[in-house]
Amino acid sequence: MCGILGVVGQSPVNQLLYDGLQVLQHRGQDAAGIVTANGKTFHMHKGSGMVRDVFRTRNMRSLLGNAGIAHVRYPTAGSASCLAEAQPFYVNSPFGLVLAHNGNLTNTEELKADMFRHDLRHINTNSDSEVLLNVFAHELAQRVKGAELTVDAVFGAVGAVHRRVRGAYAVVAMIAGYGLVAFRDPNGIRPLVMGSTEVNGRTEYMFASESVALDCSGFTLLRDVQPGECVYVTFDGDMHCQVCAENTRLTPCLFEYVYFARPDSVIDGVSVYQSRLNMGEMLAEKIRRDLPGLEIDVVIPIPDSSRQSALQLANAMGLPYREGFIKNRYIGRTFIMPGQAVRKKSVRQKLNPVPLEFAGRNVLLVDDSIVRGTTSKEIVQMARDSGAKNVYFASAAPAVRFPNVYGIDMPTRAELLATGRDEQEIAREIGADAVIYQDLEALQDAVRSVNRELSLFESSCFDGKYITGDITEAYLDAIECARLDLKHKDGSEQMIDLNLNVAEQNLM
Repeated sequence: MCGILGVVGQSPVNQLLYDGLQVLQHRGQDAAGIVTANGKTFHMHKGSGMVRDVFRTRNMRSLLGNAGIAHVRYPTAGSASCLAEAQPFYVNSPFGLVLAHNGNLTNTEELKADMFRHDLRHINTNSDSEVLLNVFAHELAQRVKGAELTVDAVFGAVGAVHRRVRGAYAVVAMIAGYGLVAFRDPNGIRPLVMGSTEVNGRTEYMFASESVALDCSGFTLLRDVQPGECVYVTFDGDMHCQVCAENTRLTPCLFEYVYFARPDSVIDGVSVYQSRLNMGEMLAEKIRRDLPGLEIDVVIPIPDSSRQSALQLANAMGLPYREGFIKNRYIGRTFIMPGQAVRKKSVRQKLNPVPLEFAGRNVLLVDDSIVRGTTSKEIVQMARDSGAKNVYFASAAPAVRFPNVYGIDMPTRAELLATGRDEQEIAREIGADAVIYQDLEALQDAVRSVNRELSLFESSCFDGKYITGDITEAYLDAIECARLDLKHKDGSEQMIDLNLNVAEQNLM
């Protein structure tokens, strides 16, 4: 899962992009990058780490121009430690292109082979985003006549991308001298919203993974980029839109609403905040129905993403809601930290219990989900060490039993706590007296009730159904082997600061 931004403005956009990345920091903490466009030159700076660590005043001053794209990285393909895979990516032909991508492609190896044999393009990293950029670049070059770029050429190139590429992708890209392109895969798995604002009588446009980036930057949410749609905004501010895929359907990722997105975001017409309240309501109904004799003295959330669900669950059941864990806000999100050892160590640094809320009580802990179970086990033990009599653990999401291949870091079945275990076995594994999972249908209803136009969801990590139709057992085995290989590799933190000069004749 990553965060992407794109802006076409009327004045320098470096600060807008930086501020937007700060708001999207929860979507990726491994690397950050910004590219701005100024005449015939792209200005790029990217590095490993948090946004605040990657960019200094001297870097910001070098990011000149009134348009740009930006990215925060959470690696799901390639290596977390390889700066060469930090985004945005750049190729010099046609015209000069930069691209930032959120999601995962599922036919990367096939595309790499085709590009080498037929398109005569070389891919230099293990990142599927570099593959996606080169597919787009090749298809655009095929449609350019002379030195001029037409709107039809842009739409035709994106249409060809949709025909060749499978998987999940939300993209922002820039074409040197011409404009910004934003597009979304035909299934609409990964989110992408667009907004605008008026400055001195002219319209500025912003694209982002979540609407909160628009809100905090003074932009008004217009709508979501539709599945299979391409939006092309010239650097003069003219906007063109077209659905470029033949078969489209909206199947947003359910895990966005469960965990990844900020609660103050609106994605595909759904308030994330309201959907999480609904999850708590649904979970309360299940407990009343299936565990009517469960004695609970207090409901305690695992901060932060489960707060809304825990609060609504407590209200629905007439139980006290208490903040039993204090979060250190200077520790990153545990779920998206690479490496089990790092993840386990960070739990105790991140959360500290308030013994007063646990001593002698039957406690219901509420979390957004249980994936690997490392965090859950540590938290249950903290509750017991603080004097809890019984510890029950509720998940606002169903059991995660299957790998996700569309951009969430849970591709290895052996890492998933629920694989091959029932609820009683899971409870024993994490040390809880009982574990309660949300039902999948209830989770879907919790989101769908906010936007009745949603009928389908990408929920493969819960039900094992892969909507792109190309995921086989052999494919899952291959990505698990690749993941194990990456664990043995290491890299060092670096910074990249470039001015990418584009040939004058390509800008005529």
